[in-house]
Amino acid sequence: MPPGIPYIIGNEAAERFSFYGMRAILVVFMTKYLWLMDRQVGTPMSNAEATGIYHWFVAVVYFTPFFGALLSDILWGKYRTIMILSVVYCLGHATLAFMGFQGKSEYWLYAGLLLICIGSGGIKPCVSAHVGDQFGPRNQHLLSKIYNWFYFSINFGSFFSTLLTPWLLEWYGPHWAFGIPGGLMAIATFMFWLGRKTFIHIPAGGNAFFQELTSRTGLIALGKLIPLFLFVAIFWSLYDQTGSSWVLQAEHMNLHFMNIDWLPSQIQAFNPILILLYIPLFTLFIYPFVHRLFPLTPLRKMGIGFFLTAAAFAISILIQQWIDAGDKPSIAWQLLAFLVITAAEIMVSIVGLEFAYTQAPQKMKSMVMALYLFAVFIGNMLTAGINDLIQIPSAAVLQLEKHIDEQPSSFSQEKSQLRLPGLDLTPNTDDDLIADLQKETIHSVALTPAAAAPFENAAQLVIAAAQSAQDTFSKKNPLPPLGNDIWGNPILFTIIGQNSCRLISAGPDRIPHTAWDVGLTIEISKPPAAASPSWSDHLHPPTRWLDRRSAELGTTRETSTSISYDKTWFSGGQTKLEGAAYYRFFTWLMLGCAIVFVPFALNYRYQSYINEQPSESWSTIPFPPHEKPPAPSPALSKASPSPCFSAMPMSAPPPATGKLSAAMPPSVCPFPRRKMCAPFANSPSKPIHLSTANTAIS
Repeated sequence: MPPGIPYIIGNEAAERFSFYGMRAILVVFMTKYLWLMDRQVGTPMSNAEATGIYHWFVAVVYFTPFFGALLSDILWGKYRTIMILSVVYCLGHATLAFMGFQGKSEYWLYAGLLLICIGSGGIKPCVSAHVGDQFGPRNQHLLSKIYNWFYFSINFGSFFSTLLTPWLLEWYGPHWAFGIPGGLMAIATFMFWLGRKTFIHIPAGGNAFFQELTSRTGLIALGKLIPLFLFVAIFWSLYDQTGSSWVLQAEHMNLHFMNIDWLPSQIQAFNPILILLYIPLFTLFIYPFVHRLFPLTPLRKMGIGFFLTAAAFAISILIQQWIDAGDKPSIAWQLLAFLVITAAEIMVSIVGLEFAYTQAPQKMKSMVMALYLFAVFIGNMLTAGINDLIQIPSAAVLQLEKHIDEQPSSFSQEKSQLRLPGLDLTPNTDDDLIADLQKETIHSVALTPAAAAPFENAAQLVIAAAQSAQDTFSKKNPLPPLGNDIWGNPILFTIIGQNSCRLISAGPDRIPHTAWDVGLTIEISKPPAAASPSWSDHLHPPTRWLDRRSAELGTTRETSTSISYDKTWFSGGQTKLEGAAYYRFFTWLMLGCAIVFVPFALNYRYQSYINEQPSESWSTIPFPPHEKPPAPSPALSKASPSPCFSAMPMSAPPPATGKLSAAMPPSVCPFPRRKMCAPFANSPSKPIHLSTANTAIS
C-alpha cells in the first residue's frame, strides 16, 4: 500500500465533512433563516428559488474543476494546487460563518458560496487523480480497492456532518452550523500537508499536456468519454435532488421514525451510512454473484444504476401523490427511495470515477477527472434551469419595479403601503394589488375587497371541510363548488401538505400559470405538542435559534392554545410544475436516458492507461529497490489460461505488453505472478473480479 494513501483518505473524510455539512443545510437555511439574518427583517425565499440557487451552486462546484485541472496539469502540479485552493476553500466557510455580522447577508452568502466553488471544485480533479498517481505497474491491482476506500472516506465524513449540522442549525444557528464545517476543512488542509513527504508527486506536464490533448490518443479518449459523461450528467441531475426537492418533500412527511423525531435535512444521513454498508456488500457478494450469471462490465454496472435511479424517483412520485392527496406518509418511504438511489450511486459514481481515471492518457488525468466532474455541473445546471423555467413571477413585484421611481425619496426609509395598478394599468380598479412594503421590498400583498370576496367565501368552505376532518386538508372529504372569481375564472383547490392548501384562479388575464394568477394560501397552526424528555436536552439551549432570533426582531407570532387558520394572499409566484408532476418529469427523463444508454454500452470499446514507467519515487512502493518487476509472460495457450483472466471474455491476443488493453487475451496476466496469480494457483476456478481495469466491454 502506498504510504501517502492514509493522508489522502483522512484529508478526504474531513473535507467531505465540511462540504456535505454545509450543503445539507443550505436549502433550509435559505428558505427559513436567511431572511432573519440582518437587523431588518427581509422576505422569505421561495422553495423553487432556493432549489434553483442550490443547484446553481452545486453546478458551479463541478464546473471549476476545469480550472483546477489546468493549474495542476500545466503549472503547479496536483499537490501544490490542492494546498493553495484549500486555503480559498477555508475562506469560503469563514465567510458563511460570519454572515449577518455586517452588511447584507445575501451578499455574504453568495460570496461564501463562490469561494467554496473555487476551492472545493478546484481541488476535486486533483485529489481523485492524486490517488491514482500513487500506483504503478506493481501495485495497480490495488487501485479498485483504494478507490472504494476513498469513496468510503467521503461517506464516512458525510454521514456525521449530515446528522450534526442540521442539529447545530436548529439549536445554535447559522454561525455555528457553517463555522464547524469550516474548522473541519482547516483540519483537512493540515492533514494533507502532513503527508507531503510521503506522496508520489507527478510534476506538471507543461506543454506536454497540450501535445497529448491534441494527439490522436488524447482525442480518441475524449471522443469516447464525453458521450458517456453526458449520460452520467442526467444521473446527477436526479441524484443531487436528494439535497433539495427531497428535503422539501420531507417537510410534509411524518418525521417520527425509529422513535426519533428527525429534521427534514437529516434524512440525507441515510445515504452515507448506506454507502458504508453497500461497498463491502456489492464488492464481496452482489458483483461476484451477478458476474456468474453474465459478465458484469463497468458500463453494465452503470446502466443498471441508471434504471435504479429512475426507480428511486418513481418512489418519490408515489410519496408526493400521497402528500398531494392530504396524507402524511412516514419518512420510512423516503428511506426506501434512498435504499434504491444509493445502490444506483454505487454502480454509477464509484465505477464512473475509477473508469474515468483508467481511460485518461497519462498527462491528462486531472483534465479527464475534471470532465467527469463536469457531468455533475451539467446535471445540476439542468435541474437549476428547469426550476428557473417553472417559476412564475409575481405581478406585484413586476408592478413595483415599474412604479418605484414615482415614489417620494422618503419612501425607501420606512414601512408603507402602496396600491399598484393592475393588469389594466388604471388606478383604483378591482384588479389593483395592495402591497405592504419594507424598504422597497414587498412584505405581503393583498387583493382589493371586491376581488378578495369570492376567495374569502371559498376559504370558509375549505376551512369547514378541514375542521370536519380533524383539522387537516384532504381530498377524501368532498368539497362543494368553490365558485368563480370576479373575472369569471373558477377557483381551484390545491393541497400543498396536510396542514396547508392553496386557493387559486387565473386572475384578471384569465390565463393560468402567469404572474397574474391570484389567490390565497391557508395554513393550519396547531399548538406545539409537549416535547418528550430526551438525553440530548442538556446539549442545547431551551429554545431553538429561530425562536430566539424571531423574538429579537419582533416577528414572533403569539403562541396560540387553539387551532387557527392563517391566510396569506399572493399574486403569481407559483410554479408551473409542482407536486407529483415534478417528480414524474425527472423519472421519465432518467428512464429514457437509461434505455438509450444500453446500445451505447454494448458498442463501447476502451483502452486503459495506468502509470507505466517507474520513477525514483516508486521506491516508496514495498518492492526491493534493486528488483525490477518481472516481464509479462508471452501469450500462453488457451489450454493453460492464467487464473487472473480465466473467466473474462476477450478478443484476439495482442503483442504481450505490461499495459492492459481491451484486446488482452485470457491467457495473459500482466501482474507479477507472486503478487496476483500465486494466491489462486490452487483454485483456478475462482477468478479475480477487478472493477474496470481488466474487464472487456461488450
